[in-house]
Formats: sequence, structure tokens, C-alpha cells
Amino acid sequence: MKQLSVFLVTSQTAFVNFMRIAIFIVMAWIGGLKAFQYEADGIVPFVANSPLMSFFYTKDAPEYQQYKNPEGKTVTKNIEWHQANNTYGFSFGLGTVILIIGALTLAGIWWAELGVIGGLLTFGMSIVTLTFLITTPEVYVPDLGGDFPTPHHGFPYLSGAGRLVLKDVIMMAAGLLVASEAAHRILKRVG
Repeated sequence: MKQLSVFLVTSQTAFVNFMRIAIFIVMAWIGGLKAFQYEADGIVPFVANSPLMSFFYTKDAPEYQQYKNPEGKTVTKNIEWHQANNTYGFSFGLGTVILIIGALTLAGIWWAELGVIGGLLTFGMSIVTLTFLITTPEVYVPDLGGDFPTPHHGFPYLSGAGRLVLKDVIMMAAGLLVASEAAHRILKRVG
């Protein structure tokens, strides 16, 4: 156990840098996907119901529910609605911001100041994402009725979308961790 403990302690810097790389991979992948129609369509319920972001769209919630495109399917009238809604323009902009945050976080391996900024932005972005648990009805299992009514709907029963959102608690903690380590390096350098 002592050897494992020594290894873990002496590898702490490498593990923090691995966290930076992990944040970058998630941000680059998800941010990059925001340029594609299916991903842009998929974030509409979150953005449309968010008091922090809904102003980016031209249509009000819950109108979007009539124009949902299932992943992998293209419905022309739905695409036209999303174009008029600014779904794709906003998604592209959001993806760009997410890519920048990921790059800043990764840069923290070499530049502590950028690492602090990237980590704090990761933390802040995660807070915004977690507000979807309050504002977006689709994050909870809906009551679809059926032959035998089930009590397993609504809070606290997370849907697939809700489970995806909840994972941002990890990103929030990771952002603080990498920002803290970068700030420590800055303080150590300046004495």
C-alpha cells in the first residue's frame, strides 16, 4: 500500500494534467459537434427553456416541440424552422466558445494563467449547464400514462437528457481543481 501511495503522490501533477486533457477532449468533441445539425437540434429544449440563453432564439418555448428532429433523421420543415429560430447560428457560436474553454484549460499545462482562466470558465459553464435541471422539462422522465400508471416520472427520475446534464457536476469540480493547481503554480512563482 505504501508503494501505491508514493506513486499516487508523486504522480499528482501528471494526474492534474490528465484532468486538463480529459476536459479538453470533452470540450473539443462536444464543442465540435455543435457545428452539426443533429447536435444543434438536440440542445434546443435546454436553450429555449433557459432564462440565461433563450434570448438567442427567435421562437419561444415550447414551440420547438413541434419541430424536433430525431437524431439521424432530417425533416425539411423542421430544418427550416430551426434556421428561422437561429438554432444553427447559436449552436455554432456556443461550440466555438466551448472549444476555446477547452483549449484554455489544456493550455494550463504550460501556462498557469491560461489554466486558471480555462478552469474557472469550465466551472462557470458547468453551473449554467446544471441550471437546466431546473428549467428544462425534458430532463425528467415524463408521465406518458399507459395501462398501469407509474409513479416513476418527474423529479427525481432523470431522463437520458437529465443524466447527461447531471454529469456536469464532475466538470464543475474538475474546473475548480485545475484552476486551483494553476493558481498554486502562479503563487509559487511570484513568491
